[in-house]
Amino acid sequence: MLLCVTANHKTAPFDLLERLSRTPEDLAGSLSDASRGAVVLATCNRFEAYVDVDDDASDDAVARVLGAVSARSGIPTPDLEGASTVHRGPRVVEHLFAVASGLESVVSGEGEIAGQVRRALSSARRHGTTSPELERLFQRASETQRKVKNDTALGRAGRSLVRLALELADSRVADWSAARVLLVGTGSYAAVTLATLRERGAQDISVHSPSGRGAAFAAKHGIRALPAAEYARAAAHASIVITCTSAEDVLDAAILRTGRGPSLALVESTSGCPVPGHGSAAQLIVDLGMPRNVSPDVAELEGVSLLDLETIRLHAPLEELQATDAARTIVREAAATFHEMGARESVTPSVVALRAHIFDLLDSEIDRARRRGDDDGRVEQALRHLAGVLLHTPTSRAHDLAAQGRGAEFTAAVDALYGLAPADPARVSSDESPDAASA
Repeated sequence: MLLCVTANHKTAPFDLLERLSRTPEDLAGSLSDASRGAVVLATCNRFEAYVDVDDDASDDAVARVLGAVSARSGIPTPDLEGASTVHRGPRVVEHLFAVASGLESVVSGEGEIAGQVRRALSSARRHGTTSPELERLFQRASETQRKVKNDTALGRAGRSLVRLALELADSRVADWSAARVLLVGTGSYAAVTLATLRERGAQDISVHSPSGRGAAFAAKHGIRALPAAEYARAAAHASIVITCTSAEDVLDAAILRTGRGPSLALVESTSGCPVPGHGSAAQLIVDLGMPRNVSPDVAELEGVSLLDLETIRLHAPLEELQATDAARTIVREAAATFHEMGARESVTPSVVALRAHIFDLLDSEIDRARRRGDDDGRVEQALRHLAGVLLHTPTSRAHDLAAQGRGAEFTAAVDALYGLAPADPARVSSDESPDAASA
């Protein structure tokens, strides 16, 4: 059985999600020790553990997941229970497909989540914690996301957190081309932010990297890198500071005070854009980090406004219902197909065993016919046709029962009638397939 324990922006407070985002990558390893496999998806707005468990062990598995997360994050288990939702069986599939497609994001249709889902599976592979069913689940999730992106307007209607943050900043930025922007961070989110800033016309952009990667990022993207010694002054003089790094506490009130100096007042920059001082909210700080990059105390400084992920989430626009409905339909249909294929696979070993039994009998009868003088092959042709006719109904019936969740009845019937156990999985994968079994 597939199991998902999720805490997200709909069920958990922001500070708890922030703490969960720091969960070590090797968490999946401790979860997979007592299951067939585990994949952990941790983003700025959600934490999800996908576990492949025995059907009769789901309740114990939920307790193990919560206990392991509590041990790694330091969050008490009762707090996790109150902020989490548990999905089991078929519901897990539709949930992940919706998550990967951006339907469960803060901003419906945002594109970053698709890459995060792929990276979660890649991480699980590196740590050896996947299972065949989890592999199939996450691969189909990515396929569904691509279909939603290609077949609906959701990707155009929904916007990324970066784009939404800058749209919220529009009312406070009179002229993006005159704004002095400081970008803190050099990861993939920083690259997206830089591209979005340029789309809006920003030209004066510099970058600072707490990890020391600023020079390489700046050279690649054609902007100025700031050495650590210039960071405080640049942060204090920037019209807009955007942080999107995995480092914590990269900006606080003390840094800005240091950069301002003792006598900095509100002045006009050479480009006509005001710099921070007293008496006006001249500086905007946008914190896109998770964990939080900026200390809340910066908002207490005169002349500074702080826009963080929690505020951005509260301003997320209403979904475009038509695009969302179309995407939901694709997700539901993909989930139904996933279950149907899984059900077919559940009876395939028994179908293969029955076919092998029948064709073994067929080969014996054909050999007997040849020894009796069937040189023109007419008897062989008739016997093969008869075998195909006889197998068609039980094969179709097997797939129908599987679709109804009754595949075990077919397996039991084959055992009762012929004394046949399901075929070895290696033989099923190499010699047969569900499609071949219906021939």
